[in-house]
Amino acid sequence: MVEQRSRWSKVLHLGRWLIHTPWPILALDMLRANLVGALFTFAFLRFGMPLQDSISLDEITALNQVIFAGYLLIAMVIGGYASIQLSLPVLLWHRRRTRLDNEAARRRALALPSLLTVVNAALWVVGGTLFTLVNMTVSSKNAFIVAIASAIGAMVTCALSYMQAEKVLRPITVAAMANNPEDAIAPSVTTRITVFWVISVVAPMAVIIGLIVLHRLGIFEGDSTGLERPILWMAISALAFSVIAIARVVAAINDPIKQLRQAQAKVSEGDLNVAVKIYDGSDLGLLQAGFNDMVADLRERQQLRNLFGRYVGEDVARRAIEQGTELGGEERYVGVLFVDIVGSTRLAVNRPPREVVELLNQFFRVVVAVVGRHGGFVNKFQGDAALAIFGAPLDLDDFAGRALAAARELRTELEALGDTDIGIGVSAGKAIAGHIGAEQRLEYTVIGDPVNEAARLTELAKDEPTRVLGSARAVFLASHQEAEHWEIGEGVELRGRGIETLLARPHMEPYQRD
Repeated sequence: MVEQRSRWSKVLHLGRWLIHTPWPILALDMLRANLVGALFTFAFLRFGMPLQDSISLDEITALNQVIFAGYLLIAMVIGGYASIQLSLPVLLWHRRRTRLDNEAARRRALALPSLLTVVNAALWVVGGTLFTLVNMTVSSKNAFIVAIASAIGAMVTCALSYMQAEKVLRPITVAAMANNPEDAIAPSVTTRITVFWVISVVAPMAVIIGLIVLHRLGIFEGDSTGLERPILWMAISALAFSVIAIARVVAAINDPIKQLRQAQAKVSEGDLNVAVKIYDGSDLGLLQAGFNDMVADLRERQQLRNLFGRYVGEDVARRAIEQGTELGGEERYVGVLFVDIVGSTRLAVNRPPREVVELLNQFFRVVVAVVGRHGGFVNKFQGDAALAIFGAPLDLDDFAGRALAAARELRTELEALGDTDIGIGVSAGKAIAGHIGAEQRLEYTVIGDPVNEAARLTELAKDEPTRVLGSARAVFLASHQEAEHWEIGEGVELRGRGIETLLARPHMEPYQRD
């Protein structure tokens, strides 16, 4: 008694638990698919044959009625029990979210629609065989008609039950396919369309052809007019089922396609954090997985491109991606700006390393922002100094004027920071811009006299009241509007050059440090 009560308690507990899972909806959909299949079967028996060969309800023998009622009850119990046994490991796995440590349950989840369809097919085969054998004792013709009707009902039931089970189990399929979509075992889109085509077109046409042939052979008695009713019924049933088939197939195909189109629109708008849920076990699921992989690759490439651009400059990165990278360079007219912190060695001695790094980052942040506003890019950081280029790798109008204007604004911005002393040198002229190094490791840079001149002017600028010096050549190459802010001074011979350089000073107040 105690064991029986414990067993009933477990059954009740299982029932209460199943109510909160997709199983009740799944069971109702399976029942609905079987009812539709049964309706097709009875309609075929009543209307799918010539009038003299059709079977009406009052002609069904008592034995058939008893067997039908008994088998229906047994089939419902077996089908419900089988669906619970097949679904329970999957439902437990999904409810507990143990998605990575139960490979068997994950594979069962992917195969569950097919397994449930096999259960329905087996029940229909057993039932159809049973009724065929029972009617064989009465009439071989009736047995043949029952066999055909059962086959039609089985096909309709299996097709509808599979599509509905697949739809109900989508949330579970998403979890099952999250790690390895290639494990999907569902029929392909071509297979699904072919199956529905066979049921809705080929099977009715085959029945119609069979009726005509059997009539010609004399198996079905009567004139040709007697075939009108079954042919009309088969045409109407084919039309009705084809509508259901098209609705189901189109929905199954259109849902993931619509999902992909919406995700693709977001990607087109620049959102690379999009990911679609993979819930289809066919090649549509592989398409969903392929889309996710493609977006992940795009996201990774964008991250690498952004990282690459942060190291070498956006213009250099874009040019390298579009045109590739080859060792060598090209002659270009460029503006060059060099900025350096005065006394950085003393700062490193008197301040903690972390504080020095924070100071340098703040300094370089201002340099990058100012240079960028004037169309240049910071080519490299050299300890406490920065080299900025205007006019390479992309052409830039008034490259010299932009470099001079950036120097003046940079002096103002750095002065506002305080606590640092600086030197800024500006030059312009012809240089070689391109990639140098080796095939395994290269760097985009600018080499030439303007670079050397700007570096030497930076050393002299540290002793200037304004902390900024330019070359007269840069002023001559600049626009008239920018040249008005500069005054040409004396000539000096910069270290290592061997020729005289005319100095240019901006019309600015002396540099003030806090």
